[in-house]
Amino acid sequence: MDSVVYDTYDAYEAQDRLTRTGQVALAPMARALATEAVHAGREDLAGQGLHAVPIDLSTTYPSYDSRGEAARIDAFAADGAEPEGPPVYGRLGNPTVARFETALARLEGTESAVAFASGMAALSAVLLVRNAMGLRHVVAVRPLYGCSDHLLTAGLLGSEVTWVDPAGIADALRPDTGLVMVESPANPTLAELDLRAVAHACGSVPLLADNTFATPVLQRPAEQGARLILHSATKYLGGHGDVMAGVVACDEQFARRLRQVRFATGGVLHPLAGYLLLRGLSTLPIRVRAASSNAAELARRLAADPRVDRVHYPRIGGAMIAFEVHGDPHDVIAAVRLITPAVSLGSVDTLIQHPASISHRIVPAEDRHDAGVGDRLLRLSVGLEDVEDLWADLDGALGIAG
Repeated sequence: MDSVVYDTYDAYEAQDRLTRTGQVALAPMARALATEAVHAGREDLAGQGLHAVPIDLSTTYPSYDSRGEAARIDAFAADGAEPEGPPVYGRLGNPTVARFETALARLEGTESAVAFASGMAALSAVLLVRNAMGLRHVVAVRPLYGCSDHLLTAGLLGSEVTWVDPAGIADALRPDTGLVMVESPANPTLAELDLRAVAHACGSVPLLADNTFATPVLQRPAEQGARLILHSATKYLGGHGDVMAGVVACDEQFARRLRQVRFATGGVLHPLAGYLLLRGLSTLPIRVRAASSNAAELARRLAADPRVDRVHYPRIGGAMIAFEVHGDPHDVIAAVRLITPAVSLGSVDTLIQHPASISHRIVPAEDRHDAGVGDRLLRLSVGLEDVEDLWADLDGALGIAG
């Protein structure tokens, strides 16, 4: 899929309006997104005499009713529903993690969510669910995150992938197609897809939309027809660069299968990570909006800079920028001082990286280039620093790179 270059000034104006008004183009919720972010998963705390979320670090739980335990385990094995009553064992579920799952499902507008130890563990679980049903074929649109691309292409879990442009999705579907996977805005080019049109093209095949870059603050793919919403929760949901996790928001039917895979494979999320993620959700809307305001301004300045060839910035806004330089991108990486040269994204501090060398290195060079991931492309995850300080650092680094 070709890289898409958007009108940066229009995107800046749209993001400026979003930041000033606090409004986002989402369907009505029972409560405002900012309110849900603060309160979802915590509604029972006051009744327990608590204000902060407790962290349950137990790996196992006492039970003097072994017959009852056997019945609950049998029920879980049969349908994957969360066991009623007190917890059983850490691999079956954890109360702190369950709070995060409840909150994320509410923010994404889905029935359920299932958390995992990483985003790749979450994607692997989705593929294993479909593979177990004999639906090993995946239709996908590039670009995707490099490791997602590799997992599909290498067939490590027995999947077979057909790469298509969005217009070719319907024609690529087969009787054994179990999944259509897209990412919008895409990593790292920030290309956007019409998710509603993509979901229509999928027919009865579930659409998995990676919503890591946008977060539910900017879009909720379930409202546009996606059945599965994937997050590398390591990024914006955690938001502070100190937790690794993944999560799939989905309907309860699919969630039950995911829980069974998680139990069998052991890709569980640690309770402390669940606590940090729930805490991260409480500031997600304000962090995304503030970082997006910074990003829109930096994108505007980069687009006007003669040292920059092209700027990629999504129409929905957001805190991610991709830009191609005339000089050596490695010199830019080496010259920043305030901005941190590091893989990952979505933290409160600004990170920069060279996708062709790091996040997408594992994708074959020809496929990278065809997807718009050129050798001069840099990806900038904009944080919450003062925008003038960020620009001074970028300006200096671009000057050194020539």
